[in-house]
Amino acid sequence: MLFFTACGKVSTPRPYGYFRITTPDTAYVPFEEIFSWYPYTFALSQNAIVQPRMEAEESYWINIYYPTLNATIHCSYKPVKGNLRELTNDALDFVYRNASFANSIPEREYSHPEANVYGVLFDLEGNTASSCQFFITDSTRNFFRASVYCNCRPNSDSLAPIYTYLREDVIKMVETFEWK
Repeated sequence: MLFFTACGKVSTPRPYGYFRITTPDTAYVPFEEIFSWYPYTFALSQNAIVQPRMEAEESYWINIYYPTLNATIHCSYKPVKGNLRELTNDALDFVYRNASFANSIPEREYSHPEANVYGVLFDLEGNTASSCQFFITDSTRNFFRASVYCNCRPNSDSLAPIYTYLREDVIKMVETFEWK
């Protein structure tokens, strides 16, 4: 009896696998076609849904939700009233709160003097809650900040296709950003 049970198939442990994530094709529309009264505009993915945030005392804040990816870009707007340094420091502080989880945080500066748009894009590499953040300002009147979040536990390996897709949308957003 021992002889017959010893000749069975040997099982080997298998590594954990992840679901295959396919990202949709992207086409862009101007944000101002949807929200013409906002003080800014940019190219918005047709795969996204804009949800105005009705915060107390805060105007022009939005969430850009991607239902097929279960991800959100949280966007906030503040008028500059002699407090540009404070707004910039708050944005930098928010980025570097993730420094202990990030492998690196490369920065990319954007400058479009003809549109009066200046900003910095941060890629947070590693298992961070937010994979990409940026802020944009005109240095005198407007300040816009955004953070990308997936609505799940951060795992940079399994979420890499989503992070890549959202990063491309964020770069398109920053490159087409304009103040009204």
